[in-house]
Amino acid sequence: MMQFTKMHGLGNDYVYVDCFNQPIPNQVTELAQAISDRHLGVGADGLILICPSDQADAEMRMFNADGTPSEMCGNGIRCVAKYVYDHGLAKSHALKIVSNGNIYLLELTTHDGLVEQVRVDMGEPILSAAAIPTTLTGNAGPTAPVVDVSLTVAETPLEVTCVSMGNPHCVTFVEGATDALVLGLGPQIENAPQFPNRTNVEFVELLSPHEVRQRTWERGSGETQACGTGASAVCVAGVLSGRTQRQLTVNLRGGCLQLEWNETDNHVYMTGPAVEIFSGQWRTS
Repeated sequence: MMQFTKMHGLGNDYVYVDCFNQPIPNQVTELAQAISDRHLGVGADGLILICPSDQADAEMRMFNADGTPSEMCGNGIRCVAKYVYDHGLAKSHALKIVSNGNIYLLELTTHDGLVEQVRVDMGEPILSAAAIPTTLTGNAGPTAPVVDVSLTVAETPLEVTCVSMGNPHCVTFVEGATDALVLGLGPQIENAPQFPNRTNVEFVELLSPHEVRQRTWERGSGETQACGTGASAVCVAGVLSGRTQRQLTVNLRGGCLQLEWNETDNHVYMTGPAVEIFSGQWRTS
């Protein structure tokens, strides 16, 4: 039997496996698919393994609901930090977590000995088209950031800004983030040929220069209640396109995240909650 814990950040829920105290599971692709199934499994946006690391307090290994690996998850890494602290794997209010070879710094806010909020240094945004990756090019030339570039999908013209926060994002500002856009165009943009590794897609309503409303179609998982890397990408896209300020409140379906693209160090900082829901056992054979 495999022990697991279900956690969420603003409704973006994953099944977490403590690989400090039990072996890394076999056939992770199949396990992620089965355990994420909302009818026949635990039900989640994916599977996250919390593993020992010789570089940091822990390593996060993330798999989408369809079993494909992902480079980074902002909501997921906050929950990893909560698990590591609450379960005594590390007892510092400043943690280092590795994901896809990158080390992230996290600051914990606790109450009665448990983590409630986590501030994550998401690092510098990646704006090079080749590194995102996307074959779209900036309006000022192939080396320019991809900002408000025209993209037509299913005969629908869009203006998109592309950013990587360790994983690829395609951000489009719209008057209304409707089901027709999110559920209809989201999967088509995810798999569009302009994105060689597929992409996450953010549909964003501008409320003010300091606040937006966001819905996300996540690569490999579909629409989720929240997306931390997506909110980070939206913060960057808003500044690059002149729509928003560097400090931004992002309203997601599951709640709010606070974002800042710091002008001094060029890093994006994200602050939000992390919640443990329940633990259980999964039969592995």
